[in-house]
Amino acid sequence: MTQQKVVPGRSAAARALVRAAHHVDGVRSPRASTRALVTVWVLTRLGMLYLLVQDSIGVRNVNDEVEFLYPRWARQLADGSFPVDDVTWQYPPGAGLLFLSPEAVPFLDYFAAFLVLTLAADALVAWVLARPGRLPAGAWLWTAGLPLLLNVPHGRFDIQVTALAVLALLSSRRRPRLGGALAALGALVKAWPLLTLLGLERGRGSREAWRSAAVSAAALLAVLALAFRDSLGFLRQQGARGVQIESLGGTVLALLRAAGAPIVVESRYGALEFSGPQVAAVTQLSLLLTVAAFGWLLFWRGRASRWTEATPFDAALAAVLLFTVTSRVISPQYLVWPIGLAAVCLTSRHTTQRPVAWVLLAAAAVTALAFPTHYLEVMQGTALGNTLMVVRNGLLLTATLLSCHRLWQATAATPDPADSPSPAEAASSDGPAGPASTTGRVGADAR
Repeated sequence: MTQQKVVPGRSAAARALVRAAHHVDGVRSPRASTRALVTVWVLTRLGMLYLLVQDSIGVRNVNDEVEFLYPRWARQLADGSFPVDDVTWQYPPGAGLLFLSPEAVPFLDYFAAFLVLTLAADALVAWVLARPGRLPAGAWLWTAGLPLLLNVPHGRFDIQVTALAVLALLSSRRRPRLGGALAALGALVKAWPLLTLLGLERGRGSREAWRSAAVSAAALLAVLALAFRDSLGFLRQQGARGVQIESLGGTVLALLRAAGAPIVVESRYGALEFSGPQVAAVTQLSLLLTVAAFGWLLFWRGRASRWTEATPFDAALAAVLLFTVTSRVISPQYLVWPIGLAAVCLTSRHTTQRPVAWVLLAAAAVTALAFPTHYLEVMQGTALGNTLMVVRNGLLLTATLLSCHRLWQATAATPDPADSPSPAEAASSDGPAGPASTTGRVGADAR
């Protein structure tokens, strides 16, 4: 007969209360948290849709793309051709399927159907982030962080692209072929989701993911080439892109303009870009920095020796931030990407990117002040407009450097022997679920 352990001073009623508290923590609290998450998601999305439909903040043209531009592209795509005669068309051919998809929604016009599909993708991201076994912080970051961008996210198609990247990341560990296929699909809509494969641990899973991505991309490209004319025509639009006023290089040019340099703003390729004698040098520097960023990522991958379940998430966030801050073009909806990737990072206790997520939330809030709220000030280069862009891009640069530093320290830097746990500590930290890292590797938690 097993003897029951009696704790001195604890009555039967006290023990009953403890058992009840454990019951609440284990059963009712997750349900309450889920209800709270759903409630916040619904309320914030209703508010965001209201702001988008009203379109009364700042420049008041946020919904123009969904109302006028995307339907025009959809009509041309329905005729069997990509809109390569339109200088605003700059997307890989997979985006054509996305712009056609609202036409398949019955009983709704294009604008309403697009919003329904975008909301569905938004809800899908929140749902997969909140699945059992994942820390709830990720779902909360997505749910509460996206509204900081006000009416912009649902007026563009970046939520759908981010959904593909999030699904690719979350599935690549156990189902690398599916992760590779989803990353390839996302890359054929907007190129950046392919970066979600960069942080996969070297080995069979990584090879399977990359092979699946290559096969999936080739198959879809072949189908699109057969179904549409000029499927690769978007490539002709890329080389002539200039420096957008919201990019980091654009901030440098804006400050030079404020100092008296002969720099003007022109509308080209569907964006506002700078024109002047200094623009070519900034353009070349941006391209060189992009190449350097790619080189650093390859160097990191070659040096990385410690992987956790969160390493692919952290690496994807660092990679996307690097290519964003070195780009000649940073549109306000680009902030949807790192918010989604940071949310994936926060689903794991092993992530190194928690401080980066806080910086990104601040960057998103300032982005909404710059566009659409005070975009005229940004266009005119007033003191307020320049200050907003300096702060926003400073936050993005800070997030990028912090993300890369923490990724390097956790995976590639030589560990300090003093920080290594004793065998007893290592055994106790594994817990019932076993070690967090793969066999023979040291798991690196956030520092």
